Amino acid sequence: MLFSSPIFIFLFLPIVIFLIGVGRKSWHNVILLFASIFFYAWGALSQTPIFLFSIVSNYCFGLLINNADGKKAKLYLSIGVTVNLLLLGYFKYFNFLMENINTLFSATGAKPIEYSKVALPIGISFFTFHAMSYLIDVYRKKVTVQKNLLDLALYISFFPQLIAGPIVRYIDVATQFQKRTLSLEKATVGIQRFIFGFAKKVIVANAMAYLADKIFDAPIGEISAGTAWLGIIAYTFQIYFDFSGYSDMAIGLAKIFGFDFPENFNYPYIAQSIKEFWRRWHISLSTWFRDFLYIPLGGSKGSNAKTIRNLLIVFFCTGFWHGASWNFIVWGMFHGTFLLIERIGFDRVLSKVWKPIRIGYTLLIVMIGWVFFRANDLTAAIDYLGKMSFTASKENVQMFLIEYLDTKTIFLLSIATLYSFGIFRWVIEIIKKIFNTNKNAYQFIFYSTKFIISISLFFITVLYMAGSTYNPFIYFRF
Repeated sequence: MLFSSPIFIFLFLPIVIFLIGVGRKSWHNVILLFASIFFYAWGALSQTPIFLFSIVSNYCFGLLINNADGKKAKLYLSIGVTVNLLLLGYFKYFNFLMENINTLFSATGAKPIEYSKVALPIGISFFTFHAMSYLIDVYRKKVTVQKNLLDLALYISFFPQLIAGPIVRYIDVATQFQKRTLSLEKATVGIQRFIFGFAKKVIVANAMAYLADKIFDAPIGEISAGTAWLGIIAYTFQIYFDFSGYSDMAIGLAKIFGFDFPENFNYPYIAQSIKEFWRRWHISLSTWFRDFLYIPLGGSKGSNAKTIRNLLIVFFCTGFWHGASWNFIVWGMFHGTFLLIERIGFDRVLSKVWKPIRIGYTLLIVMIGWVFFRANDLTAAIDYLGKMSFTASKENVQMFLIEYLDTKTIFLLSIATLYSFGIFRWVIEIIKKIFNTNKNAYQFIFYSTKFIISISLFFITVLYMAGSTYNPFIYFRF
C-alpha cells in the first residue's frame, strides 16, 4: 500500500485518523500498532510472520542485553545483531549469491545448482536497521530498554517509516511513545508536509520516471548522446523527488500522530563536494552507518590506511544495502572512491574554485553514479556511459533529444530544477526580509498562501493520480 495510492489516502489514513481522534489517549499506541501491522500485511501477507518474528526476537534480545553485564551483554548483542543480519542476508542476498555461484560454475563447466528463488519481504532493510539500532543503543546504555512489547513493536512497525524510512533511531523517538502532543496546529503542519511530498512524488517523480524508463529501456544504439543525458537527468530528478517526497509524506504522517521524525534530505543537489552530498542525501542512512559502522571500525582515527579501509567498507555496505546487485556495489564504491580523493587533498583544490563549479563537479559525479544505480546490469551501465560520452556509434540513432522535450516535460524539468537548487527557498527568504518590518502582514500572507497552495496541490495531485496508473516507487523494493 503506497502512500500515493487512493486506498491509502481516501480509506486507510482517514480511518486511522478517525480512530485516533475518538479513541482514548491510552489506546493510541495500540491503534497505531494494529494499523501498522495491517498496513504491512496488506502488501505482504505471506511475509508478515517474518516481520513479526523480527519484532518479537528483538524485544527478547533487548531484555537479555539489558539484564546482563559485560561480556554476557556483548554476547547477547552479537547474537541479536547476527540474527538480524542473517534474516536480512537470507531474504535479500540469497538469490544474488546463488546467481553468482552458478555463474562461476558455468564458467568452469560445472553443473549449476538448482534453487528456488526467495521473495524479498517489503521494507526488510529498513525495519532490520531500526531493530539493530535499538539493540546497539540498549547495549551502549544510551536508551532504557523497552519492556512494553507493544511499544517496541510500534517503533519497528510504525507505518509512516516502515517500508521506506527515514531510518528513525529508537533514541530519537523513545520518549514519544508515552509523551507526545496531538494538536490541530501540529496536525495541520503534518498534513501540509504530506501534501507537499505527495505532489513531489505523483506530479514530478512519476513524470520523470516515465521519461527515464522510456530512454533507459530503449536499445542503446538507437538513442542519441543528448537523449542519454536527458535520460539520466530525468532519473536524477526521479530518485530525488520520489524518495524525498516519500520522506516528506512519512514525516508529515508522523507529525499528524504526534511524532517528530528527523529530516532525511537537505537539498543534496546543491552540495559542493561528495562529502557534503552525503550529509544532505538520505541523512538517516548516512548517520546510521557513521554511528554503527564507521566509528566502531575506528573512523578517521589512526593511520591513513585504516581510514581508507573504513571508508571503503562503509561505502561497500552502503551500496550493498541498497540492493543485491553488482551495480549497487559499484555505485557505493564509486562514491567511496571520490570521498577518498577529496579526503587526500582534492577538497582543498575544490575550496579554491568558483562555487558553481564545485556544485557542477558534485552533480556530475552523482549523475554518473546514478547510471549504475538505474541500469539493469554493469554492461548496460557502461554502454550507457559510453553513449553519454558522445563517442559511441551514431549509425543506428533513431531517438533524438528534441523528440522528448514537449511543453509539459520542459515545465516539469524547470520546476524540478528550481526546487532542487533551492530557488523556491531563496525566494521565500527574500519575501521574509521584505516583510520583516511588518511580521503580522508577512505571517498572514505566508500562511494564507501556504494554505491555498496546499489545497490546490492536493486536488491537482489527486487529478494526476486518477488520470494515471503509472505510479512506480524506487525504494519500495529495499
